[in-house]
Amino acid sequence: MEAPGEAEGAAGLRCRHPVAEMLDLPFLPFCILLGGLGFVCVAFVSAWCQHWRGGFALDGSAQTFNWHPVLMVTGMVVLYGAAALVYRLPPTWSGPKLPWKVLHGTLALAAFVLAVLGLVAVFRFHNDHGTPNMYSLHSWLGLVTVLLFSCQWLAGFSAFLLPWAPAWLRTLYKPVHIFFGSTILMLSVASCMSGINEKLFFSLKNGTTEYKRLPAEAVFANTLGLLILLFGVLVLGALARPSWKRPDADSPDSRQPLLTAER
Repeated sequence: MEAPGEAEGAAGLRCRHPVAEMLDLPFLPFCILLGGLGFVCVAFVSAWCQHWRGGFALDGSAQTFNWHPVLMVTGMVVLYGAAALVYRLPPTWSGPKLPWKVLHGTLALAAFVLAVLGLVAVFRFHNDHGTPNMYSLHSWLGLVTVLLFSCQWLAGFSAFLLPWAPAWLRTLYKPVHIFFGSTILMLSVASCMSGINEKLFFSLKNGTTEYKRLPAEAVFANTLGLLILLFGVLVLGALARPSWKRPDADSPDSRQPLLTAER
């Protein structure tokens, strides 16, 4: 005979189980929703720079700087988030992994290239206008994020895509790679949000409505920051969801390097 506490606990588990099943959403609709949110983030940052900050140029002016937020949001948040979720796609759960490895690495590389171009834009703007580089918390955080990302990509390429890494090293490094992947995404979101706030403080003065008066630009840019935060949270939530993880994540095939994978 069950004790009253045990019976209540078992009943509680039975009651919670249907709720858990209802919350077990399919991944593909979530992926479509997340893709739409990522597009909105890029559209918002582009509209902000075009409508309120004067558009885009390559002449070292303030319009050159405007490439920086657009490229960083597109690369380090949206494309990087897409790369992180490649192995959550159900088609990756069976068949050869070579195309998905290439897609994962290519998306991450594209994100890195955009991030480098974004850094070039801001450094050129600063140098052409005599503005010191790397003095703010935003700049420190952003540079650390890009440096970590470069190390992450090189280590992942060496460990998982080239044949010289032994299986034990790939097994040992895989959880480290996953951990820093999520960490870099969080740092990217924090960098973008701090950068938006810093730009508003610098721009909304000297004849314009002050930031503390919450003009339309401030409302729009603050909304952009919240959208970026929501995108990052949803990506991290998808990565942590057990039912969306690849079933054979620990199989030998999942640790097979690219150049020796079956085609």
